Amino acid sequence: MNVFANSFINGAIALACMAIGVFFLKFWKNTRDRLFAFFALAFWMLALDRVIIDSIGQTETSSPEEYLPRLGAFLLIIVAIIEKNRKKS
Repeated sequence: MNVFANSFINGAIALACMAIGVFFLKFWKNTRDRLFAFFALAFWMLALDRVIIDSIGQTETSSPEEYLPRLGAFLLIIVAIIEKNRKKS
């Protein structure tokens, strides 16, 4: 894949993640449910990850450190789901 196509795809993924984050932020403003806030933050982290990958000109993910922002986003989603399903005492 050429550099232009790779940048285009990374930009499209980043834009989609930002839009999904705004979508969850809208629901958080209406409900004040932390689940939606966590999901918005997680998707913005995924968008930032794509922007960083594209800005350094990387075309392949080859080292474990490059997965850390994604791991953080997915852990945030897991924490949000666990918190939502936890029994309230």
